Amino acid sequence: MPVNLSIKNVPEKWVKQLRKRAIQHHRSLQGELLSLIEESVSPGPKVKPRDLWVQLRKAGLNTPSESVKTIRKDRDGR
Repeated sequence: MPVNLSIKNVPEKWVKQLRKRAIQHHRSLQGELLSLIEESVSPGPKVKPRDLWVQLRKAGLNTPSESVKTIRKDRDGR
């Protein structure tokens, strides 16, 4: 059964940042707050697509054609 929560005395600076964030995610303020709460109580880390992309770039995997070159180079080096 859903429960209503209330947070009092939230600094105006935080409210402005939360509203801006909600707009960026095409959500209402309440939707954004529920999303943040869900994210904080969900098990396990969630990998954001941008973070995954950055990790892949750091690992040297850039595009499918470059991957093919890397595999061929490794295979031919045996």
